[in-house]
Amino acid sequence: MVYEQDLNFLEDDLDLDRPLDDLDTLAVLDANPEPLKPDPAEMLLLLSDPITAQRMLAARAFCEIQDDRAIPHLIRLLTDPCPLVRVAASYALGRNPSPDAVEPLIAQLDRDWNGYARKGIVWALGNCKDRRALKPLLRSLKVDISAVRLWAASSLGQAADLSYEAVIATVPPIIQALINDPLAAVRSNCAWSLGRLCRELPSNVVYATAVDALIQVLEEDPDLGVRDDAKSALLKLGDPRGIQAIENLESDLNL
Repeated sequence: MVYEQDLNFLEDDLDLDRPLDDLDTLAVLDANPEPLKPDPAEMLLLLSDPITAQRMLAARAFCEIQDDRAIPHLIRLLTDPCPLVRVAASYALGRNPSPDAVEPLIAQLDRDWNGYARKGIVWALGNCKDRRALKPLLRSLKVDISAVRLWAASSLGQAADLSYEAVIATVPPIIQALINDPLAAVRSNCAWSLGRLCRELPSNVVYATAVDALIQVLEEDPDLGVRDDAKSALLKLGDPRGIQAIENLESDLNL
């Protein structure tokens, strides 16, 4: 049965557990599109097909196709009985972001038992770049399973495209996860998001606290990859304290 098929079908296309996979891998897909994309008209019809495998196929097609006509159907498929269809619909809505999808995505995030589906939902919510998504994404970063926290951490970096108030509300929880999350990949994504968010801030207390946290991670985190991501964030910020901390650390290593 379709319900028992391998849930790795999307992981074959997108390595979901790599830090920043949602941003880097999809950028590669955008730069190297498939020569022949599915026919939108045909896929639209299949979104309502009674056969589960057909609905899944159609939803996956809209991970490649941008077509506003699919959005109402994809929203409906968020509650499909088959988790594979729900996963595909979530990613498809991430590729076809719409304000109309935000509330249904949030509602499904709250009730979906499937971690793969919730992982797709948090990525889609990040792509929607809507202030309504901040609270559920922050909640996912705090309490969900590691794979969902991973994606919530990078999705929250998209708050940089919202408002100053959104950035101010997002930075403190990101700092907390950067310091305390037990999974190195989540901390890495937090470092990336924090660097992106801080580029939108003036030199205020929130900014200074974020730089302090990145410096702390640079100097103390047990994971080399997390330290490298903190270093990259500080370099992109160009903050004098951050640059000095990097130079001091490199000098110590060369002694």
